[in-house]
Amino acid sequence: MKYLITGGAGYIGSTICSALEDHGHTPIILDSLVTGRPEFTKGRIFYQADIADQAALETIFREHPDIQATIHCAALIVVPESVEKPYEYYRDNVGKSLELFRTLARLGYPRIVFSSSASIYDVVPGFMVREDSPLRPSSPYARTKFMMEMVLEDFCRAYGLKGIALRYFNPIGADPKMRSGIHIKNPSHVLGKLVSVAMGREPVFYVTGTHWPTRDGTGIRDYIHIWDLAMAHVSAVTQFDQAFERAGNPEGGYLVINLGSGNGVTVKELVEAFERVFGKPVKREETDPRPGDVAGAYANADRARDLLGWKTTLTIDQGIADALKWGEIRDTILHYGDEQAL
Repeated sequence: MKYLITGGAGYIGSTICSALEDHGHTPIILDSLVTGRPEFTKGRIFYQADIADQAALETIFREHPDIQATIHCAALIVVPESVEKPYEYYRDNVGKSLELFRTLARLGYPRIVFSSSASIYDVVPGFMVREDSPLRPSSPYARTKFMMEMVLEDFCRAYGLKGIALRYFNPIGADPKMRSGIHIKNPSHVLGKLVSVAMGREPVFYVTGTHWPTRDGTGIRDYIHIWDLAMAHVSAVTQFDQAFERAGNPEGGYLVINLGSGNGVTVKELVEAFERVFGKPVKREETDPRPGDVAGAYANADRARDLLGWKTTLTIDQGIADALKWGEIRDTILHYGDEQAL
């Protein structure tokens, strides 16, 4: 089967493409390469265009009329940057997605799997959230994901689309076969920073925020191996109609599903795991939270199990080991040249 992957040249999108290929499917990549990497498109069907480019989408579906569903991963994703550049985030994540969904509806390709985010949840007692837990997106990035969920739900009701919003928790690691991984030169997320320090690219790891109401004062997260995350998308698109049937075919044609391990891990606990896998300590310092940071949450993942037959299979240690392995080979695979650090 063929599936369209927007943002398929990015970290998550490229890993989804690999998972689809490993299971006998054909990914069709649509990516502007504003942040994605051309190296991740090699040997794959690839269209370089913006997701709001109606002519490009018409070409894709004319040349591949047998596309079964669209996985929409394309987005700007850096929380502190979204605080500094809200216009760009609302323009790219909301405005352009609006046009993408409209074009899919017009062309008659109703199945959409949307990359949403656990950052839209409010902080709740105990930190475990279900799909019906209170929402309170606390950064422009998180608000763009929240807004697009509302848009998709409204479009499903009005235009006959069917949507599954997958709320990602915290992806870590790399493709276990090392076909892709984190491609940002200077990553902002916690494991990317730890790898950068371990590789000598940065001098110190900053623990951002140590006074959250968690068991050790650092933020709590649900770290999920990127391959497990990718496999959830394979389940979502190959069992798309079955997921709705298992959910009782809800009116409106829209589902929300958490993708997490179901285990809460603090930043300090992640650092300890990293040092255990790496085999030596990393230099760290405690500092204030970054703009847009929150105490965090972890998933109740029962719905993913019930509707998709999916659960995580890989450990945090495996995610760390794969991230370190990718960190060692990244610069031999990605050809940054003289470009600016992304």
